[in-house]
Amino acid sequence: QVQLVESGGGLVRAGGSLRLSCVASGDDFSRYAMGWFREAPGEEREFVSGINWIGGKTVYADSVKGRFTISRVNAKNTLYLQMINLKPEDTAVYYCAAKVSAFVEKEYDYWGLGTQVTVSS
Repeated sequence: QVQLVESGGGLVRAGGSLRLSCVASGDDFSRYAMGWFREAPGEEREFVSGINWIGGKTVYADSVKGRFTISRVNAKNTLYLQMINLKPEDTAVYYCAAKVSAFVEKEYDYWGLGTQVTVSS
């Protein structure tokens, strides 16, 4: 079973950038499709982006297309989310997720504890 730990969140002004990281342990990272989700106060958790096991296929929510980039380095057991041109509506707790799969997924089995991203206007 894989364990996931996110980092890289923080407070940033609108228009700024952040890079989130998610380090996996406990299993072969390359077995897993990976994803990023976010949950804003009072709202449901929503899908942000997903990537397949090798990194050759990615999917994004419409709200982040062109601003966020998901990537992974299997040799480092690490998933990334590069976020640019951040907006106040991007404020949320961001979660890393994993599922044993070769494909991009929208539903996941394993979750990290999240990292807070706050974008001020």
